Amino acid sequence: MGGVTGFARGVIRAQVGHGFAELVGDPDRPRGWTLLVDGTAQSHVDLDDPEHLEFEYVRRLAHVVDLMAPPLRPLRAMHLGGGAWTLPRYVAATRPGSAQQVVELDGELVDLVRSRLPADDPGLEVVVGDARAVLATARPAAADLVVLDVFAGARTPAHVTSVEFLELADAALAAGGVYAANVADGGALEFARGQVAAARAVFAHVAVVVAADVLHGRRFGNLVLVASQDPLPEAELARRAAADPFRATVLDDAETARFTRRAKPPHDREARPSPVPPLGVFGR
Repeated sequence: MGGVTGFARGVIRAQVGHGFAELVGDPDRPRGWTLLVDGTAQSHVDLDDPEHLEFEYVRRLAHVVDLMAPPLRPLRAMHLGGGAWTLPRYVAATRPGSAQQVVELDGELVDLVRSRLPADDPGLEVVVGDARAVLATARPAAADLVVLDVFAGARTPAHVTSVEFLELADAALAAGGVYAANVADGGALEFARGQVAAARAVFAHVAVVVAADVLHGRRFGNLVLVASQDPLPEAELARRAAADPFRATVLDDAETARFTRRAKPPHDREARPSPVPPLGVFGR
């Protein structure tokens, strides 16, 4: 880690390997922190309550986790993109004994999170490396859940957006396993439509959890893509998403087919990173 450069009024600042990180104290939660990298909000954690999920897209990912198996049953999870390990902490709290691997490219960011926001869970392994490269080395059928939440700055890199990448995720999943991804887009949602098309090219069942204003192009935001070779619990996922403070809808298999608008699934040769968010979005 490049060293903590400041601490004042609940803010910790540090130069890390791939940018400038800030941990900003939550005024409403004594041990709550928001992680920003180069001004983009990456994670929020509450060390006293790992089941508290501040970001709407993380809450939706947690709904997916909750519906994967009966309560308290451990899961084998692979989290591509670390941030402050919000979802892994949630899984550890709600499903003790889960075996989880977090993959984060920035080793100095990992050191910052370990030192300032420690997670005392023996089942949580943090690996420093490129998400796709580590996924390619995963044992076949070794995971129940693969989550993609990778950002370089405010954009998802192209090499984790292709059909070939999704084929690696599928190979890592056990029978009944689920792939879930945080997809950031706005406007006509061309990037998101391509990501759904890529998922439909690999998985038998695909759903999307999305707020109405994002779906209809009124704001830039997060869509949660969920895919599996087995049927997904779309109806229950829709009920939970509709009951959230920030309500969302769920597009089922038939609706995701229409959502793609004949978008072509991107392969490695034509894959592109996610679009740059407008200024002011995600804390920028």
